[in-house]
Amino acid sequence: MGRQLTLILGGARSGKSTYAEQRAAAIAGEVLYVATAEAWDDEMRQRIVAHRAQRPTTWRTVEAPRQTGAAIRAALTPATTCVLVDCITLLASNVILALPEASDDHAATAALNAEIDLLLAAYAESDAEWCIVSNEVGLGIVPAYPLGRLYRDALGRANQRLAAAADRVLFMVAGLPLTVKAPGI
Repeated sequence: MGRQLTLILGGARSGKSTYAEQRAAAIAGEVLYVATAEAWDDEMRQRIVAHRAQRPTTWRTVEAPRQTGAAIRAALTPATTCVLVDCITLLASNVILALPEASDDHAATAALNAEIDLLLAAYAESDAEWCIVSNEVGLGIVPAYPLGRLYRDALGRANQRLAAAADRVLFMVAGLPLTVKAPGI
């Protein structure tokens, strides 16, 4: 199919990752799975183990909780036909939590924009089809705490940038993909 960027958005447990993995499995050739999770606690460690176990053993995995675009560039080979990034939601969390405690919206957005720049640069150098997963966090209530609002706003802006660059944007609802953007629409 060639170079194409699909952004897959949705809420928690909407089927984003499962859909992205099914899409990647349907593409002939080498899949590069890019995991952004960090094991902050026991529950997250268990989730990471479960995700590793469910991925096909033929897929190459890169764990890149930050500097994700640079890690992808280093891992790309001419045989790579699909890059699956799961997910921007956790990448945003990792980036924002690594900032000094007194950081503001500008600093959070700038740090996340730097990550998105690296990701899009890696995409531009690749001939693979890309699937990027991210949560849509702007549909719920306004977070009660400043860090939650900072996170929601920075991730929302990152999602907008990725959607603008994407060839296709899907919104997952109860495991069903709704097309938000596609060639010709």
